[in-house]
Amino acid sequence: MIFEYFMSGLDIVLNWNSILAILFGVAWGTIGGMIPGINATIAMALLLPFTWGMEPAVALMMLSGVYCGGEYGGSIPAILIGTPGTNAAAATVLDGYELHKQGKTGLALFSSLNASVFGGIVGATALVFLAIPLAKVALAFGPAEYFALAALGLTMICSLGEKNVFKGILAGFLGILVSTVGFDPFAGVPRFTFDILSLASGFEMVPLMMGLYAITEMFKQSQAVVGNDGFFLKAQAVTKFPTWKETKPLVFPASWAATLGVIIGAMPGAGATAAAFISYSEAKRWSKNPDSFGKGNPIGVAVPEAANNAVTGGALVPLLALGIPGSNSTAIMLGALMIHNVAPGPLLFQKTPEIPYSIFVSLFFANFFLFFIGYLCIKFAIKMTNISKPALIAVIIALVFTGSFAYSGEVFSMGVALSFGLFGLGMRYFGLPHTATVLGFVLGFIMEANLRRALIISEGNYSGVFASSAISSVLLSLAIVSVVFSFYRGYKASQKSGKTVAL
Repeated sequence: MIFEYFMSGLDIVLNWNSILAILFGVAWGTIGGMIPGINATIAMALLLPFTWGMEPAVALMMLSGVYCGGEYGGSIPAILIGTPGTNAAAATVLDGYELHKQGKTGLALFSSLNASVFGGIVGATALVFLAIPLAKVALAFGPAEYFALAALGLTMICSLGEKNVFKGILAGFLGILVSTVGFDPFAGVPRFTFDILSLASGFEMVPLMMGLYAITEMFKQSQAVVGNDGFFLKAQAVTKFPTWKETKPLVFPASWAATLGVIIGAMPGAGATAAAFISYSEAKRWSKNPDSFGKGNPIGVAVPEAANNAVTGGALVPLLALGIPGSNSTAIMLGALMIHNVAPGPLLFQKTPEIPYSIFVSLFFANFFLFFIGYLCIKFAIKMTNISKPALIAVIIALVFTGSFAYSGEVFSMGVALSFGLFGLGMRYFGLPHTATVLGFVLGFIMEANLRRALIISEGNYSGVFASSAISSVLLSLAIVSVVFSFYRGYKASQKSGKTVAL
């Protein structure tokens, strides 16, 4: 039965209209992902009006191509200028930018591209065979399970402070604090808005990240230019394909990261950013050489990229099988389904299986095209970084402010980006990791909202939240073990160096 549906989807994809739509979608999404502030969701929203008059399957295949390209495109500026083009690429900055500064630009960029394509194919394969079973897994996650998953992800902040665990925790709590700004999701009253109307909905993710990463980095680089200090690269950039010897260690981590990305993608509301951070955290936690992460470890590039691109397949599961969008991008696709009078849900697979299966097949083609389009974009992007450094700084800052404004349509967002850029300089001075703050911001709201939902369901019984199911109990147990392990590893590291661990 699945084989017949797959062949019917393949029959729809194998015509010039479909092929060109997928190719254009991937190219558009990749370019959108490369521009800071213009993510896959915005790129898809801009194309949505142009889907009028298209066949439903062709329109959805084009948007799927945008989704794939957008998730990958964000890794290019993350590696080359230390600024994630998309939220999900924030984890890629940690090791990708370090590799670039060491002159291993080709290794970083092509590891990202290979892992992205691999993750996308894993996600597409999972869709073909596991769409309905994965939908049932997603339904098993309630508020308590989402809270436990977010808590597990937040344990990563313990390791982001490197030898000083306290700094990672402090930076993470700063992110959680920032996530509480705006209207209380349950009481409906403003929190920490100081009567500023633009803060009623809280801080937007894009200007916050652009400020912490791009503005802070550009301020730092401008100081290096003025002081005639070493700038950007410590060695000449090498842009050739990595050898099999360099690629082989990445295969296994990318494989399980892609699997994790599919599972997290199938959970409505989790998203690619959470998948990237959680997979990076687990890769570092179980690595034989965890201290190499954040200093230019290629696994730190491959793992988050494989995970966030596998999410594209997983996120389509609740959309198509249940009619529930799992992310902002799939919410745009839900709008496209409604425009074309296609009702998602179990009946979609029974009445018109050619539509969902044509989307599944198109993801294989999209990732195939992504490899070649990504290669061309890499060559172009590297040339762009070779222009005058002061001019490059000015262009990047202009793009950041433009992207921040375009995302919300408010000048206030530009001020937010600048403010967090200055805040990031202060964090860097005190040695606080930016990524821990971003992680706290991303997962803080998920954890708070779902904890409060779970408490309402259990009538205020905390034990009912923590032990409401085997899934939540296991995830919370892993979170506790992870925190204890991080402190223990910090203690052992301090013993080896003969210093007292900073807790």
